[in-house]
Amino acid sequence: MKFDIEYVEKLAKVLADNSLTEISLEDGEQAITLRKEVMGVAAPVVAAPAPQQVQTAPVSSPVEQKEVKKGKPLTSPMVGTFYSAPSPDAEPFVKVGQTVKEGDVVCIVEAMKLMNEIEAEFAGKITEICVSDGQPVEFGQVLMYIE
Repeated sequence: MKFDIEYVEKLAKVLADNSLTEISLEDGEQAITLRKEVMGVAAPVVAAPAPQQVQTAPVSSPVEQKEVKKGKPLTSPMVGTFYSAPSPDAEPFVKVGQTVKEGDVVCIVEAMKLMNEIEAEFAGKITEICVSDGQPVEFGQVLMYIE
């Protein structure tokens, strides 16, 4: 059985619709692997292609300034969904202005139905939380700044 174009297009749609980065299938002697490159800033911008050109230049300058003015960035170690609290009715792990110690849990990133606690890599004060609760995040995306 050969993989036809329609079948490959359906697999690509499954890949995109489910926020997957790779699909691999084997059928006897044949195998197919579809991969999607993931870039830290590309995913949020792709959803709104028209404003992309307007936002691309202005966004890069403030981000560089934030890193200097806002403290050290705490980035996501994986692709997943950001949660600021352990459950929907619970208080957030941290708030802007709160002081944290190295190793304190500051948020959760859910990946493949697993809740991964993200710990502060260094001590300091939370100066900005860059993502909202339930927002998808990419590997390396800045979650918050700690001064």
